[in-house]
Amino acid sequence: MKHYLDAAEKAARAAGEMLRQNFQRPLRVNSSEAHDIKLEIDVQAQELITRLLLKQFPQHSLYGEEGIVGDQSSEHQWVVDPLDGTVNYFYGIPHFCVSIALRFQGEIIVGVIYDPVRDEMWSGQKGESPRLNGQHFRVSARADLAEAVVSVGLSKTGVTIEAGLPLLQQMIHRARKCRLLGSAALDMAYVACGRLDAYIEQGISLWDIAAGWILVETAGGAVDLRPRQDMKNKYSIVASNGVIDLKL
Repeated sequence: MKHYLDAAEKAARAAGEMLRQNFQRPLRVNSSEAHDIKLEIDVQAQELITRLLLKQFPQHSLYGEEGIVGDQSSEHQWVVDPLDGTVNYFYGIPHFCVSIALRFQGEIIVGVIYDPVRDEMWSGQKGESPRLNGQHFRVSARADLAEAVVSVGLSKTGVTIEAGLPLLQQMIHRARKCRLLGSAALDMAYVACGRLDAYIEQGISLWDIAAGWILVETAGGAVDLRPRQDMKNKYSIVASNGVIDLKL
């Protein structure tokens, strides 16, 4: 799988460099909603990733936040979020990333998350210990919720915000600290390398968490991902170090 991992890292770096060069410059907004923004550069970054990956693997398909390419029934499917943390990016907050995963017959086998501001590359593949800029990492060992830092995501719809607020209130009282950082993929990467102890979200898309999923699990953590029956192609997720009792 190393050739897949190398290709994913190369594509993530290329897209990340595009994002970094355009950060804090004037941006074209494609669409604006109550709790979200879509930028032209989201599309441009995904198009760059698509060209790089499908040129090398023309039989593969790509499933991304900015659209799908190729035969989605292909055994190999790239799952891509070209800019996770778009609102942060638009407002000049330097906390965003590129997320790329590869599924083979429905199972994630490769995942990379790249933060171009900090030049941090998390990379992992099935059956191997993941790496951050070449160095192996593991989840935290904290088991006591009172000592934990937990990220609680508040999603982009009224339904998921209403579901998330009581959970946030619980965690504020029980955990050492709660964080709302604005990038699901980086939340997953941070859980994987022990900066966070858990990440909880009520309504998330696969492209937001696909790469982080394999990073957390190969780093020794646990991911509980469940489809939402009331929201098409959305999931609730609890990602943690696998030992902490979140009392959910």
